[in-house]
Amino acid sequence: MTTLDHPARDGAARDPVRIPFPVVDEVSRHCLQEEEPETVHIEVHLPGRLEPGRLREAFTEALHRHPRVLMRQAPTRWYSLRYAWELTEEPEVEVVTFPPPGPHALRDARTRSLTQAPPLSLSPPIRVEVVAQAGPSVDEAFDAVGVPRGPRAAAGRPAPAGPDHAGTVLLLTVNHTALDGPACLRILATAAELYGGEDNSPTAPPVRATTADLPLAGPETPSTWAPPARVAPGTPEASPGNGLLVTELPVPRRPRSAPYTVNDQLMVSTALTLAHWNREHGARPRPLRITMPVDDRPRDTGMPIGNGTRLVDVAFLPEEVDGRRTPTAVLLRRTADRTRALKSLTRPQLGHGASLLTAPVVPVVWRAALTRGLRRAAAPWTSTTLLSNIGRIPYSLDFGQEAGRAHAVWFSAPARMPRGLTVTTASTRGRLHLALRWSRALLGHGDGARLRDLFEHYLHATEEDTP
Repeated sequence: MTTLDHPARDGAARDPVRIPFPVVDEVSRHCLQEEEPETVHIEVHLPGRLEPGRLREAFTEALHRHPRVLMRQAPTRWYSLRYAWELTEEPEVEVVTFPPPGPHALRDARTRSLTQAPPLSLSPPIRVEVVAQAGPSVDEAFDAVGVPRGPRAAAGRPAPAGPDHAGTVLLLTVNHTALDGPACLRILATAAELYGGEDNSPTAPPVRATTADLPLAGPETPSTWAPPARVAPGTPEASPGNGLLVTELPVPRRPRSAPYTVNDQLMVSTALTLAHWNREHGARPRPLRITMPVDDRPRDTGMPIGNGTRLVDVAFLPEEVDGRRTPTAVLLRRTADRTRALKSLTRPQLGHGASLLTAPVVPVVWRAALTRGLRRAAAPWTSTTLLSNIGRIPYSLDFGQEAGRAHAVWFSAPARMPRGLTVTTASTRGRLHLALRWSRALLGHGDGARLRDLFEHYLHATEEDTP
């Protein structure tokens, strides 16, 4: 099925087309928790205004051009062997909404994105809130979620469009059981093109330095059978759910001939940040394991919609990240070797074990109970954290002359225990947009601010300590 052929729309009354849940969707569906919803939060900042009726029309047409997103979970009986998606002809909910403007409108929309997942029972499992920034500058909008002002906090942020600046934030909430961030961004790019009439075709991916002829460096990585380090608890909050902090940093510099990528710099910065945090909190040194999504899908209109990334784990020995024994330049090179080798592997999205666990040989409700039990038992072996680097946003996200192009795009991935922390990055117009998201059972907002400061420090160190 292509993105333009929707079987459920080709004829008159007929039964909805059903698609069995892929492995990733099924495992996610088994492990849903009401306290910490599996949502992906995406926010896109525009300099101008959007017309409500025109935007709704453009987004509805974008859904029809990517009909795989028009889905809901089909009813399941106790003896069903699979969960299945039903494709619908039209959206069953109003996807685009316009909450009342106000000084806390963006903060409240972010809170809803972390606490209220779009239901799987209604098509499509995505929500778009259009938040008008009627008056506050960019700095004031950040203050609404507790990010400190001042020269350091505001450095490098895009300036308002003028003294009467009034921008718009598109805040998208995605049910991660059905979709991931890159797929949702593809739909948004189509909506932007339909709305503004501007070309939103993806740009060519950056050319990477060739490193295939270089030998692997460094010692052997830790065994996957050894339980990795956990993020040390900070100051947990009483309320359940996730907390979020977003900030903007310069994209780290690197020599043109460097055998590592910006993604490797982000990986090293994350590892050094967590090692430093754990030392501060008295945690015993253990190997770090950082999960990294790899996405090989094309970004054009034929991009498969759904959960399309595969997960790999990048490991670090305690002595590599203790801040004294291994120079940052050496650690960058070792990390580049490891990430390159992991990306080249061909393996199922969640590994071979998940494929066996989701084989339809017994009723799916039985497999759900088994999956939840195994997840609890395997908690000590879960990776330390997840670093999801979206990379350079491949679309201009240009909504036309009045609304303009996106000047900032943030993503955040779910952060429930036992990881309890996720780091998500994307770059737009030469700026790095960082989101830290954590489980409130592990960390508080002050902890998030400390982790942000550490990340910024170590990201800067990857620029200075070059080969």
